[in-house]
Amino acid sequence: MAIKLAFLGVIIIWSTTPLAIKWSGGDDVGFLFGVTMRMILGCVVAGFLVTVLRHQFSLSKNSIKAYLASGIGIYVAMLMAYWSASYMPSGWIALVWGVSPVLAGIFGHFFLGENALLMHKLIGIFIGLLGLFVIFIEGAGMGSNVMLGVFLAFIGVLGQLSSAIAIKKIDADVSGLVMTTGGLAVSIPLFIISWLIFDGELPDEIPFRTASSIVYLALMGSVVGFSLYYYLLKNVEASKVALITLVTPVSALLLGSYLNDETITTSVIIGAALIIGGLASYQWGDKIFQKP
Repeated sequence: MAIKLAFLGVIIIWSTTPLAIKWSGGDDVGFLFGVTMRMILGCVVAGFLVTVLRHQFSLSKNSIKAYLASGIGIYVAMLMAYWSASYMPSGWIALVWGVSPVLAGIFGHFFLGENALLMHKLIGIFIGLLGLFVIFIEGAGMGSNVMLGVFLAFIGVLGQLSSAIAIKKIDADVSGLVMTTGGLAVSIPLFIISWLIFDGELPDEIPFRTASSIVYLALMGSVVGFSLYYYLLKNVEASKVALITLVTPVSALLLGSYLNDETITTSVIIGAALIIGGLASYQWGDKIFQKP
């Protein structure tokens, strides 16, 4: 039951995260300020919860390695996600991240000994990547900036998956909340340095929607979302954790269309369908294609 609730929580949070990223890093404050404030606030709250709940903050060699892997993953994934949101609709972020399960399967095969080379999984990988290609072509038709956004989001996916594989291999015995706190603490200096180098200006005013989005992402996206994610990562195969994105591409697209007036084109629908179809084949293809 705990694992099912964790899956549901991550689905809800990840469905709303792309739009919140779009709102929290707009022209009013800049995406670097938005993501840096999110991580600082999230780390403060996570550290407070670790203290109140009396979780043991391990400083063992393995734990420190895991915090470093987590922090670098958070930095690359979130930096690319926020940067990409400057160039493309919020729902597209979830679409690009939708290919993470099939990529997680490939990573898991080569680095964790998981079997991703069965026929139905190879078919799923091909269909999922084809869906990503359709999205990339659609972005190219809308201009080079949109295509750049798709590319940046894809780099973020690779960063997150690399971090997940590293954490699984290290196998540190720490709770999801402690892992979140350690990872955020590692990522914060990287975000601050990036902000100082490429921006460095404090906004004159932070609109209410922007401030609310930053707080929401700090509390739900960073603290709750990451804690649930690391809990699942510790108890479930990496490729199965990534299946959360079977739902989030569709829900994020609908939220972006309804709340942010983002256009859903036919090509986007086709790309989303291919990605979801690829995920279905990857996970359940052995049952779908089995002989009666």
